[in-house]
Amino acid sequence: MSFKRTFIAATMAASFALPAFAGSEISIEDAYARSSGMTAMAGAAFFAIHNTGDEDDRLVAASSDVAKMVQLHTHIIDDDGVAKMREVPDGFPVPAGGDHMLARGGDHVMFMGLKAPMNDGDIVHVVLTFEKAGDIALDIPVDLTRDDAMTMSMDSMAGGMSGDMDADMDADMDGDMESDSSN
Repeated sequence: MSFKRTFIAATMAASFALPAFAGSEISIEDAYARSSGMTAMAGAAFFAIHNTGDEDDRLVAASSDVAKMVQLHTHIIDDDGVAKMREVPDGFPVPAGGDHMLARGGDHVMFMGLKAPMNDGDIVHVVLTFEKAGDIALDIPVDLTRDDAMTMSMDSMAGGMSGDMDADMDADMDGDMESDSSN
């Protein structure tokens, strides 16, 4: 392998290991994306947002060319104890000096109408838009094997009712889940 190729490969590997920064206020860490399989019409991205600034900020939008539509979503337990995904049009607050986690079974970036299957190891280019920090571009690796402890603990806390993220993602695209933009 030539020096140029080695340098490019090392630079790309380092970009996945380091958090993304906007100024020195907002950083994104531990990002990954997934779908429920080769025929899935939807996928999602998860990550930690850190705000080291002294002003609150808010993730207000996300975009990606991997899907026809990209939205900020969360899971809400309805009156019958059923978890449903909902768009969060106002976005997610990130307090000054604090964090906001986007995790399976909770808040996430939703990719609806995938243009191609998300294969393990693929890279998804995403642009996150913050009220104050502006746009942050990320290259997020697809990890179909990851099993976060957060998902399991959320399932336990909700009595197993937080739902199956993979089934929820597919049902959302099939119209089995209602979209409620009033939240």
